[in-house]
Amino acid sequence: MSEPASISSGIAARYATAVFELAKEDKSVAKIEKDLDALEAALTDSEDFRALISSPIYSRDEQGKAIAALAKKMGLTAVVTNVLGLMAQKRRLFVLPYMISALRAQIAEDKGEVTADVVSAKALTKTQAEKLAKTLKERVGKDVKINATVDESLIGGLIVKVGSKMIDTSIASKLNSLQNAMKEVG
Repeated sequence: MSEPASISSGIAARYATAVFELAKEDKSVAKIEKDLDALEAALTDSEDFRALISSPIYSRDEQGKAIAALAKKMGLTAVVTNVLGLMAQKRRLFVLPYMISALRAQIAEDKGEVTADVVSAKALTKTQAEKLAKTLKERVGKDVKINATVDESLIGGLIVKVGSKMIDTSIASKLNSLQNAMKEVG
């Protein structure tokens, strides 16, 4: 991991831990999860929001006022609103994406869940996702939350990542290994 990325993730982890502990005290972890969903959607959908948190052209005061207005409009909890305000004041809003993922990881660990990143050639149906989650739960021993994405270049099959383990059953992968085997023969 590069040094700037590890510094950013370290800063984000401290903010995430603070938010998580405050949420546990208030018994508002479920509300915090909704806030994280809203913030992730804003990061995905709004180029202006991404610019606000990462561009040095905005002053601390401008970032603080903008974040306060956005938090109010989005209906974020007081804990998240206050932390975002503090991050703006300290010029740390650029770590927001890292903080969201660190906080999600802490919440999942507290619930006894793990997240499985699943890439498929076609979107999984609800039944397929439930069946996969059940199978993975048997393997891992914890509840599994599926984070599904689609990559049509796989042709068929799945790539499943749970923690540091990866299972690749995609047709594209099998074709690549077959092609490598043919190169070794010829």
